[in-house]
Amino acid sequence: MSVEPGLADTNVLIYALDADAPHHTAARALLEAARDGSATLYVTPQILGEFYAVVTNARRVAKPRSSAEALDAISELLKFLLVLPIPAHVVDGWMSLLRRHPVTGADVFDLQIVATMQANDVQRIYTFKPAISGYLAIDPRPAHCLRPCREGLRQRGAAYG
Repeated sequence: MSVEPGLADTNVLIYALDADAPHHTAARALLEAARDGSATLYVTPQILGEFYAVVTNARRVAKPRSSAEALDAISELLKFLLVLPIPAHVVDGWMSLLRRHPVTGADVFDLQIVATMQANDVQRIYTFKPAISGYLAIDPRPAHCLRPCREGLRQRGAAYG
């Protein structure tokens, strides 16, 4: 599987962990590309925190993990995923994005991810979300892999630059 460098969204990590998840195979294949060295994938501390919060929450997943199991999963991910640094100026970028695109509720967290991506010159995010606050969102399922999100995912790249 040929994969361009990009950020793996929280849902990719969650689906890869859950063998019963609808997108498990695609998420796992994406992460395996990073594990075998054929792809460079990033995460942020925020994404790792979101992953931990979801996989340990019985209201969010069918098979919640214990704290130790979640930490073990994160340790395994960190063997092949690179963590993007969050420089202090990310806050300024995030606030600028919020001024231009005043999202509400949990969408604010997507803009934090976008600000971190901008600060690190990462242009692509792999996600199963319908759209993520303005970056080239790529659906990791094989039929959609590496195609701008026209089928099921929308590309809103120009909107949030």
